[in-house]
Amino acid sequence: MGLFDRILGEFVDVIEWTDDSSDTMVYRFERYGNAIKYGAMLTVRESQVAILVNEGRIADIYEPGLYQLETNNMPLLTTLESWPHGFDSPFKAEVYFFNMRRFTDLKWGTKNPVMLRDKEFSAVRLRAFGTYAIRIKDPTLFSKEIVGTNGHFVTGEISDQLRNQIISRFSSILAESGIPILDLAANYDDLSTFISAKITPEFLEYGLELSNLLVENISLPEEVEKALDKRTSMGIVGNLNDYLRYQAGAAIEAAASNPAVASAGLEMGLGIAVANELSKGLNVPGAKTPDAPPPIPQQRQFYVAVNGEKTGPFDLATLKQKIQHGEINRATLCWHQPLVDWMPAEKIADLDSIFPLQPPPIPNQ
Repeated sequence: MGLFDRILGEFVDVIEWTDDSSDTMVYRFERYGNAIKYGAMLTVRESQVAILVNEGRIADIYEPGLYQLETNNMPLLTTLESWPHGFDSPFKAEVYFFNMRRFTDLKWGTKNPVMLRDKEFSAVRLRAFGTYAIRIKDPTLFSKEIVGTNGHFVTGEISDQLRNQIISRFSSILAESGIPILDLAANYDDLSTFISAKITPEFLEYGLELSNLLVENISLPEEVEKALDKRTSMGIVGNLNDYLRYQAGAAIEAAASNPAVASAGLEMGLGIAVANELSKGLNVPGAKTPDAPPPIPQQRQFYVAVNGEKTGPFDLATLKQKIQHGEINRATLCWHQPLVDWMPAEKIADLDSIFPLQPPPIPNQ
């Protein structure tokens, strides 16, 4: 700062801050040598709080309004410096403005997929992202815990830490909820509420208030989504025999209405005949043919861990007998296709219903 700036600074008697950014949380009013004229006017606008810091200690705090910096308006600083009444000399202090408005549309999201166990799809990897908003709740605490002596503090300097905390709580809550993957979209609001309630106390330790946390999307890996799309398509097609007949009928109708393709009638007829023969030979579950009944569905086979050794396979009826005789309990490890890993018997849907019901805990008197 040059001599002219120094001279000009000594005569400036208005202290204010007009924020022209969208992400500044704290701003320190710059003056040459932190010198402030006695009687200077301090303007604190709506959504702002100003703090005077003297020799590293927080002194007086000012809510929105217009203040003349005199001993009457600086009680703590006057006490710290032992100023006499009527003191009129320049003094040194740092003025920090805290932006108390809400900072919205901050992003959070998983850097890496979150591993979870799903009842229907076994082990899956999920990605999630959303938005949240924060505001400064306690300027004094925020200054002590986060800002320190930073004269220009923006949201980007703390957003990474806040995002990591949100992701950590999100992963834990999602794993504990037990919500099936296909039902997650219907529970975004509940997940948002749970995460907010869990992490709000942690934000308050920084002097921040968390609000309007939203889960915008939870997605599966691309290859899993493609497999799920194929599974859905097969469900829509239904009976393959009827689907092939429908396709053949649509082709005949298209050929009849278009003379340009009428000459291809013979080739199309041969194609239809081949398709009919192919549909008869396909072993499609649920497809009915006049020559033979549908195949008998295969029963699921289970393997059981006994003394660290794999036994089996057993059908469901055999396992039911073993459970009744006490050879298998709820904690016994079992496996069947397509499970990725061994699981306790009580965690497998087909086996859980076989175990006798346990009485609920006795309520406290």
